Amino acid sequence: MSKMIIYGIPNCDATKKAMTWLNNNKINFLFHDYKQQGISKQKLEQWFAQAGWETVFNRRSTTWRELTAAEQNKITNPASAIELMLKSNSIIKRPIVEYGSKMIVGFDEEQYNKQLK
Repeated sequence: MSKMIIYGIPNCDATKKAMTWLNNNKINFLFHDYKQQGISKQKLEQWFAQAGWETVFNRRSTTWRELTAAEQNKITNPASAIELMLKSNSIIKRPIVEYGSKMIVGFDEEQYNKQLK
């Protein structure tokens, strides 16, 4: 398998579960911490092209719930989502795993077993 990168935040439960699963299955990966390393507009655009912006954008996050209704109503397309994600990267779904030309958004053990083993 080619180089794997897991994008997330270290204190996120889903990210922790994903890293534990990868470690338990002896799959080497690099960790990209959104909080420390940030994320680029180009990377977000790449993910949107691959998975759709609504998949990558986390409407269940605390960050989303803390926005006013007016702020939430402004997020209607990829450009508005990217603008918010660049300001507040906690609103990016976690984790995102890139391997080769593929990606997995979120942690679902069944999906990891199917795609990564």
